[in-house]
Amino acid sequence: MLSLMRNLKQSLIIGLKSGSADFKEFPAQRIITSRLQTSVFTAEKHLAQLNDIQSNVDEPEAVDKLYKLIEVEVRGNDPAVLKSYAWYASTAAHHLGIEVGRIWTPQKAHHERYTVLRSIHVNKKCRVQYEFRTYFHFLQFHRLTGSTADTFLEYIQRNLPEGVAMKVTKVALEGIPEHIRAPDKVEATESL
Repeated sequence: MLSLMRNLKQSLIIGLKSGSADFKEFPAQRIITSRLQTSVFTAEKHLAQLNDIQSNVDEPEAVDKLYKLIEVEVRGNDPAVLKSYAWYASTAAHHLGIEVGRIWTPQKAHHERYTVLRSIHVNKKCRVQYEFRTYFHFLQFHRLTGSTADTFLEYIQRNLPEGVAMKVTKVALEGIPEHIRAPDKVEATESL
């Protein structure tokens, strides 16, 4: 069996190098070599096309955005869930090497009260009050790159508990525009 495999391998190499597959002893080898030749030809064709495409497209280097601060506002109806989620997000940030800033919550929740009649048609004096309490938690993360921020925010958004909303505010660092920059010293000396 081993000698058969060696013969097959040698004849395949010889057949591929010479471009002909003349095997009278093993008809299965002829099929294999023709398939190999076809696959090698199509692979070379596709590689040539990819090289042409890559040479035609000159992609400028993508500059990653820099964020000075990212503030995540989380709101929900249960303060215990918000506290647990804030711990989860800050722990994930520590593990990813992201600098965690201030984590805080307002003293009071936002209350919305609605007073409605208990019965529409009778007993106008009997009313019912419904109250919605919305609790907030704020998390701040400092000095992130754009790719790190996207990855981190996607990670914590996918694990957002039910009944919790998230709002993200990003403060990006921008370069000074050309029309505001101070003139170079070289240009100033040349003009004199």
